[in-house]
Amino acid sequence: MTARESRTPIRVRYAETDAMGVAHHATYPVWFEVGRSDLMRDLGLPYAEVEARGYYLMLSGLNVEYRRAARYDEELTLVTRVGTVRSRTMTFRYELRHQETLLATGETRHIATDRTYRPARLPDDVLALLTAEG
Repeated sequence: MTARESRTPIRVRYAETDAMGVAHHATYPVWFEVGRSDLMRDLGLPYAEVEARGYYLMLSGLNVEYRRAARYDEELTLVTRVGTVRSRTMTFRYELRHQETLLATGETRHIATDRTYRPARLPDDVLALLTAEG
């Protein structure tokens, strides 16, 4: 696992909550995508560039462990890290916090494909950026 990470500030919007002001469980994967996009940009590899080069990082698995509720208008911090990287697959790991309190953890698994959705080996420079120690 690489030491590189990205920190994304998130404020819970009213539209993301239920009648009790608690963030809906389906919002967490959306926040994970925001964190993953931020991390890719921070690594110097915006996801738009990956697609422009003819690759998709298709979601193949998602796990969220909910620990405490996120509530309307709270300021959260999402920490996103690159997990395991192989030539065609990778994982990203997530921690969502409100101040010091851990609200949720998660992981997404991805497979690299070409534009015809066939598994594809990522270029060496992309693999190097994802695996570089910071």
